[in-house]
Amino acid sequence: MGQGSVVVMAYVVVFGGLGMLAGSAARVLLGRLRRGARVPPPYLELAVGSVWAGAGGWWSVGGLAAAWLPLLLGVGWLAVAAGAVDIACRRLPDALTLPALPAAVLLAVPLGGAAVGRALAGAAVLLGAHLAVRLTAPAALGAGDVKLAAALGAVLGAVSWPALLVGTLLASALTSMVALAELLARRFRPAEPGGAGGVPHGPAMLAAGWLVVAVAATGGVGTGA
Repeated sequence: MGQGSVVVMAYVVVFGGLGMLAGSAARVLLGRLRRGARVPPPYLELAVGSVWAGAGGWWSVGGLAAAWLPLLLGVGWLAVAAGAVDIACRRLPDALTLPALPAAVLLAVPLGGAAVGRALAGAAVLLGAHLAVRLTAPAALGAGDVKLAAALGAVLGAVSWPALLVGTLLASALTSMVALAELLARRFRPAEPGGAGGVPHGPAMLAAGWLVVAVAATGGVGTGA
């Protein structure tokens, strides 16, 4: 193994270890919420650790600029923590969605003043759009989805205006695909008594946001426009 490979592996191990600590912190935080959401170890630890290890290794080989790293790590942590709660409990806690907006804007600072401005504007645009859907069709979106939309809008806006549209459409497509798969599955097995209905939209929103940032960090999505 060459020296370069050793260095890359070291970054992967360090970022992975930090990610596991961040995942553990997420598990403790979720368990202590007023309406706690208990996620047994080591699921959050392994998920966040894997995301952070990949991002750290990617950065170490020059695959993405250092300015993108804080946003990529932050969105990855939120995607795992909030996504796990939404899947397990069908809700998005205010303790995660509300601080996510200022955190997203703060993590966009290394990308420059223009990115911060777009983040604020993107948050307003996506929040307004999701709030309009919530008011006209309450069954389509939960209140947590609307609050999460502000943070997601900040993340996507920090990338670019086209990214805001791409991320929104991708989130809708992912949720539609999961809903279709669930509908087809029900044709072959009866629904469990007392099971929660509907497909949570939060995980798709979070996954889309992280994917758009990850692609943009390598120049795959137009930035700064």
